[in-house]
Amino acid sequence: MDSRELEYDLPPELIAQRPVAHRDSSRLLVYDRSAGEVRDRQFADLVGELAPETLVVVNDTRVIAARIPIESPRGEVLLLEQRDDGTWEALARPSRRLRPGRRLGDVELLEHLGDGRWVVRLHGEPAGLVPLPPYITEPLDDPERYQTVYARELGSAAAPTAGLHFTPELLARLDVVAVTLHVGLDTFRPLQAEVVEDHRIHGERYAVQAEVWERIRSAERVLAVGTTTVRVLETLARGGPLAGRTELFITPGFQFERVDALLTNFHLPRSTLLALVMAFAGVDEIRRVYAHAIAERYRFYSFGDAMLIL
Repeated sequence: MDSRELEYDLPPELIAQRPVAHRDSSRLLVYDRSAGEVRDRQFADLVGELAPETLVVVNDTRVIAARIPIESPRGEVLLLEQRDDGTWEALARPSRRLRPGRRLGDVELLEHLGDGRWVVRLHGEPAGLVPLPPYITEPLDDPERYQTVYARELGSAAAPTAGLHFTPELLARLDVVAVTLHVGLDTFRPLQAEVVEDHRIHGERYAVQAEVWERIRSAERVLAVGTTTVRVLETLARGGPLAGRTELFITPGFQFERVDALLTNFHLPRSTLLALVMAFAGVDEIRRVYAHAIAERYRFYSFGDAMLIL
């Protein structure tokens, strides 16, 4: 797949800068693949769009306070993932002015991995800022709005944003189980290759309880909440262990074995996430749906509206 097929034009004013006042008051674009139909709904209408036998699978990872400002040189360290030995993989800038062995406040630089990536040692617990994406330029009043209401397992460098729309009341009306994938560099790193399949995946950590996987495996119909959940379920459906790292890269032509429906936000151009959504619903179909979303002034990206693909 040519990466240019993942491009589209988005008016800047449609990039959501803040969450809606109430989580489930965001809009919901429903795309019914069997009928080729698009419906404009509200997220609070989700239950009525799902078949009664649907098992909803969420990602219960919790975002760490991963964005640590540094004073000299002025920049920041973004924690990506904690390693087994207690050190962290991180992005640091300005990387060209940094050297191994240097201490920057609570962050000690150990090894430069290239492309701005470092191995660092953190002295104390993560105590930085919410790691909002760079396209969000307004401050976030309540850091909990960048967490899902079911976030439990600390370890992500970014939120699984499809889940930000849920409220406890809405969850109580659904049959829900949780898996864990800690969102790292792969989820938000732009494509680095002109051919999509040539893009390199670093892998992300996941874990699923045995009894949860048995429920998912035997469910009549599964809704995956977010692209991170899709990667976990399709990794396990292909014989992956219940805990480990997934390097599964889903592009058009992929055969889905366990995900029947997908709830997701609207994704950036030239992103692996958009490639996954196109794999699930079709390249031309998603182009058409995104054109509809832009024409109807849906809000895009992390704090934006949601899309349900049935």
